[in-house]
Amino acid sequence: MSDDPVRRLPTTTEEALGLLGSVSLGRIAFTQHALPTIRPVNHMVDDGVIVIATHEGAAMTSRALQADGSGVVVAYEADDIDPDTHLGWSVVVTGYAHLVTDTGELARYQKMLRPWVGQSTDYVVRIHPDLVTGLLLVSGDQPIGS
Repeated sequence: MSDDPVRRLPTTTEEALGLLGSVSLGRIAFTQHALPTIRPVNHMVDDGVIVIATHEGAAMTSRALQADGSGVVVAYEADDIDPDTHLGWSVVVTGYAHLVTDTGELARYQKMLRPWVGQSTDYVVRIHPDLVTGLLLVSGDQPIGS
């Protein structure tokens, strides 16, 4: 573990979504039976929205199927933080999740997403970000802007 101080720097929305798009694994948080639930999922970023694959019987699929037209409020988080130096980044997106129902879009996303579990992913959920928060964790010795 490094003894150097770590400084937190906020990112812009565009930078945060770019960082989010650089990894394929994150965590989705939503409510299930009125309690918070978090699940690891793989994702992609497509034109500013987060897209995840899911399957029949998954808690997120069930919540999205039960939702009215306004969608399901969710938070999505991904990060890349070195466990030794504590340097890296974290991004949290809050917004509404909707099932993708257009067959053309569904087929396109299913081709683009690479599920990391050996299970069929018959459903795709798209998260429209309302709030995007990104945080860079940099060395305290690193000058701002470098």
